[in-house]
Amino acid sequence: MRDTSGIAEPVDIPPQFTGPARPYPGGDPYADYRTAPFAFDVLPDLADRRLGGAVTAANDEFFADRENLLVPGPARFDPELFGHKGKIMDGWETRRRRGTAAAPHPAPGDHDWALVRLGVPGVVHGIVVDTAHFRGNHPESVAVEATALPGTPSPEELLAPDAPWTTLVPRTPVGGHAANGFAVAVRERFTHLRLAQYPDGGIARLRVHGEPVPDLAWLGALGTFDLAALENGGHVEDSSDRFFSSALNSIHPGRSLRMDGGWETRRRRDRGHDWVRYRLTGQAVLRAVEIDTGCYKGNAPGWADVHVLDATTGADPADRTTGWTPLLPRTRLQPDTVHRFLLDGTPTATHVRVDIHPDGGLARLRVHGSLTAEALSRKPGGGS
Repeated sequence: MRDTSGIAEPVDIPPQFTGPARPYPGGDPYADYRTAPFAFDVLPDLADRRLGGAVTAANDEFFADRENLLVPGPARFDPELFGHKGKIMDGWETRRRRGTAAAPHPAPGDHDWALVRLGVPGVVHGIVVDTAHFRGNHPESVAVEATALPGTPSPEELLAPDAPWTTLVPRTPVGGHAANGFAVAVRERFTHLRLAQYPDGGIARLRVHGEPVPDLAWLGALGTFDLAALENGGHVEDSSDRFFSSALNSIHPGRSLRMDGGWETRRRRDRGHDWVRYRLTGQAVLRAVEIDTGCYKGNAPGWADVHVLDATTGADPADRTTGWTPLLPRTRLQPDTVHRFLLDGTPTATHVRVDIHPDGGLARLRVHGSLTAEALSRKPGGGS
């Protein structure tokens, strides 16, 4: 099991893939797919369509729609699928660029671009430009820039000459049919990205892994909200098991619609139990908790208990023996049910740990409360 405590920092430079892949040989299209583990991929995808991410504009999408970039899950490939424009690809694909009769090739700086609105603004730690199934039609190189603008800027406002863009990934060669990963060192809060591909071609997926940083003025105006929600800056720091699905799913928006939409552990064959530790938006006064076992019917946990910790006291959330206070005693859970608990008193916490007994699936956790004045005074990005 990989350690996901705290916010992951890139520990090394991801391997680089360059050049085209072999033509499709038949059979499993992913058999010769080039990929590697990335230090940052334990963090949520800030551009996830399910969080509100969107590709708001692109200069060209002749062969395949720009919106495919943010579709959850890996790109699919059907070798027999063709349309009136040619091969139908599960990604964003532009037409082939042309120069002039005297100089038919694209100029060195020619490129296509797409604007991406992050579903959750935040600090980007790593980016994956995935060219799965684009073998001889992938871009030669890519670049990624980012900006932070308030409100809901239009594509025209983002492309205005005075819009401040910061380079996250300089123009870098990429390979076809590969997960091209880039560690990002800039530690600023961003709301939008601009993806450029030189000179043209196809990109299957874009993943933007990072740390959510919400708008504290908005959350302060709301008063009481879900402090564990990813869209509000909640984070899964660690979990005992993620065999069937990630614990990050348990703080996604809305209810889980399928069994793989929540967090599910393998069946335990020992006498232990599973658990997940959440970091809340900030120090907060807690008022209510929801534990949702939606879509888990024969595999819901039998019981759950909840503990809280206030890390502003100096307590270490990774230490399960010190600083944790019981919030909800071991309580019987029902399958496929939303369980709601009003809390006694007004406990203050920065972290919540849910223990499920002995194993099973947790679709969603909601922790309702309000940020303290100290938390609301924090600068975006975690400063004070």
